[in-house]
Amino acid sequence: MTKTVDIIKRDKAVLSTSMTRDFDFVFKKGRGCNIWDTDGKKYLDFAAGIAVMAAGHEAPPVVAAIKKQLANATHCAFPDFYAETPLLYAETLLGNMPKPLNNGRIFFTNSGTEAVEAGVKLAKWNKRGSHMIAFDHCFHGRTMGSLSMTNSKPIQREGFEPFLPVKHVPYPYWYRMKMEPEECSSHCLNALEKTLFELGDNCSGVFMETIQGEGGYVVPPKSFVQGVRKLCDEHDVIMCSDEVQSGCYRTGKFLAIENFGVTPDIVAMAKGIGGGLPLGAMVARRELMTWPPGAHSNTYGGNLLASAAGKATLDYLKKKKAAQNAVKIGNHIMKRLNEMKDKYEHLGDVRGIGLMIGAEIVHDKKSREPAPAEREFIIHRCFDKGVIMIGAGKSVIRFCPPLIITKAEADHGLDVFVHSLKMLHEHKKKGGKMTEPRITRDHYT
Repeated sequence: MTKTVDIIKRDKAVLSTSMTRDFDFVFKKGRGCNIWDTDGKKYLDFAAGIAVMAAGHEAPPVVAAIKKQLANATHCAFPDFYAETPLLYAETLLGNMPKPLNNGRIFFTNSGTEAVEAGVKLAKWNKRGSHMIAFDHCFHGRTMGSLSMTNSKPIQREGFEPFLPVKHVPYPYWYRMKMEPEECSSHCLNALEKTLFELGDNCSGVFMETIQGEGGYVVPPKSFVQGVRKLCDEHDVIMCSDEVQSGCYRTGKFLAIENFGVTPDIVAMAKGIGGGLPLGAMVARRELMTWPPGAHSNTYGGNLLASAAGKATLDYLKKKKAAQNAVKIGNHIMKRLNEMKDKYEHLGDVRGIGLMIGAEIVHDKKSREPAPAEREFIIHRCFDKGVIMIGAGKSVIRFCPPLIITKAEADHGLDVFVHSLKMLHEHKKKGGKMTEPRITRDHYT
C-alpha cells in the first residue's frame, strides 16, 4: 500500500462526506507552480489551489514574513486590540485599490464567504432593505447569508432552506443563452431593472461576481457591468463586487471590475490576497463603513500570521510584475486555446481575462450541449500526465495557474491539455463510452 492510498483510506474514515475530492491526490509540498504528492510525483498546478496561490507555492518572501511573525506571536485578537502588522497590511491593500476605494475602510475576515457576509450586512445596515439581488449561476459562499445568494448548483442549496430574502436575475451567459453579447446584456439589464422597481425600498444592494467563477468562468459584456452600476445609482442601492476569485491581479487589474471601467461600493476579497493563509477582506467606501462598535466583529480577523503573509504576497506580486505577466501569459493561453477551438469539435467556447480563463466542453459546436463526462475525461487525462486542472459550471475547464507562471510552463500545460483533447476525440471515434463523472464539485440535478 502506497502512502497516498493509506492516507486516502484514513481520510474517508474520519472526514466529512460533504467535501469534494477531484482526484486521488494527496498533497505533500509545493514550490512555485509545481506541487508534489506523498509518493513523490510532481504536478504542474494549473488550479493554484483554487486560485489561491497567486504568488506561487512557498514564495520565499511570504515564507520569510510568516517565520518572522511566528517568532513574535500568532494571534492578538485584532478586533479587540490594536496591532501594527494587520494595519500595515490594510494600508498596503488599500494602496492597491482603485479610487475612491483606496480611501475606504477594511473589515478583515478569514475567508471569502465571511467577506461576502460582511458586505451583505454593511449594505443592509446602510439601506435597511430586506432584500439583496444576486444573479443566476453565481457563487458567493456556503454560509447562510452568502448561500442565500449562491445559485450555481442545486446541491449547494438543497436542504438548507429557508434562506434570507434574495431575488435572482439572469446573468449574461450569452454563449449558453444563445444570444449575441449585447442582446444578452440588454435582456439581463432589463430583468434587473424590473426587479429593482418591484422591490423598491426593500432592496439594499446588488451582489455580483464581475466574472463568474464556479458558475463557469463567464465574462459579461462591458455594457452589462456598466449598466449594473448605472441601475444601482438610479435606484439608490449599493453595488457589491465579489472579487474573491477574480481579484488580486488575476485578470491583470487588482480588481476584475476595473477591466470594465466601473468601481463598486463594496468589495469582498480572499483567496489570492493571503498567500495561502486564511485571509479575507471586505473593503467599502469610507462613507458606508460608519457602523458602530459591535455591529459586526469576529475573533480571528486580522490574524497576525495571515496579515504578515498577505502584505508579503502583495509586495511580492508587485515586485514580480504579476499583473503584467497575467495579461501576457493569459493572452498567450487564449491564443493557443482559440487555435485548438478551430480544430476540435468538443471545445465549444474559450473566454477569459488575464489568467482567469474558461474552456467550455460541449458535445458539438452546433448544439452547444454541455458535456460534463467529456470534461472529466479531459481533466483526468491531464492529471495522469502530471497537470492539475479543475472544472467550473456544467462542463467548463478553468485555467487559473499562479500569476508567476512562465510561458514555458504554460505551454507544457497546454500541450498536455491538447493531448487530452486528442485522446477524447480518438476515444469517441472508436465508439468508447463515457462514464458518469466521478467529481461531485459540479453536480447538477
